[in-house]
Amino acid sequence: MKSSKQLDTKMEKTRKSFLERLGGIVAGRKKIDEEMLEELEEALIQADVGVATSLKLVELLREKVQKEKAEDASEVRMLLEEEISGILQEGDHSLDLAEGSLQVIMMVGVNGAGKTTSIGKLSHRLKQEGRKVLVAAGDTFRAGAAEQLEVWCRRVGVDIVRHQEGSDPAAVVYDALQAARARNVDVLLVDTAGRLQTKTNLMEELKKVRRIIQREIPEGPGEVLLTLDATTGQNALSQAKLFTEAVGVTGVILTKLDGTAKGGVVLGIQDEYKLPVKFIGVGEGLEDLEEFDPAVFCKALLG
Repeated sequence: MKSSKQLDTKMEKTRKSFLERLGGIVAGRKKIDEEMLEELEEALIQADVGVATSLKLVELLREKVQKEKAEDASEVRMLLEEEISGILQEGDHSLDLAEGSLQVIMMVGVNGAGKTTSIGKLSHRLKQEGRKVLVAAGDTFRAGAAEQLEVWCRRVGVDIVRHQEGSDPAAVVYDALQAARARNVDVLLVDTAGRLQTKTNLMEELKKVRRIIQREIPEGPGEVLLTLDATTGQNALSQAKLFTEAVGVTGVILTKLDGTAKGGVVLGIQDEYKLPVKFIGVGEGLEDLEEFDPAVFCKALLG
């Protein structure tokens, strides 16, 4: 992950929004009191941290203030940073890829969240690490999805398995698994549909794809990564819930973090759904998919 200083620039909108709220609460106050904590709770909710996580953070802060007998209002920022850091540290933020056998990463998320771009960038990252990568164009429902993915694959120099538009996604994934074995591939990245007629249809289709993977590789998929658009704020939390219930999401790729003031949603994702953020998208370049570092992120959030 970039240094704190570099990430500061990428997260300027989120940090500025959050710190302005925090500064407004602390300004003119000398002591930490209940009114201040209630205002802080409201500010966290407005920063898209999520209601449940905001309540939890303020309660933890209240306990810490009492335990440490903290009174000075200027200490709130430091105390809050400690609690936020604790939430962000939870879970395994590294990509779970075993060596010596075919590893499958199932990519899920709604259309427009940046899933295709993330697949391209992740393919590039894995290739740079010396892994042989194959991509399965499993979103056969969205017009042009396979073509868009193919452009990314050509750009980063990895192969793709695709069928005609409207084909059965499970058939694409099955063929890709056979091709991956035949070509001694290290990692198979499986794209999936992001929108069908109803959410129920979508989730059933994703479950079917997962069953095909598990039938061929009983221990797979190694990761189910949910791509979430940071600019959607609280909507990202409801998506996390739906996809996790359907296919057992193991981690999150949070995109468009450089263009939003809603980066606080990271906290809700991790705390409410216990989903570690594995990568963050902070730009359009191939290198702009970065491993998530809780400590660096916390510093960039609070300045």
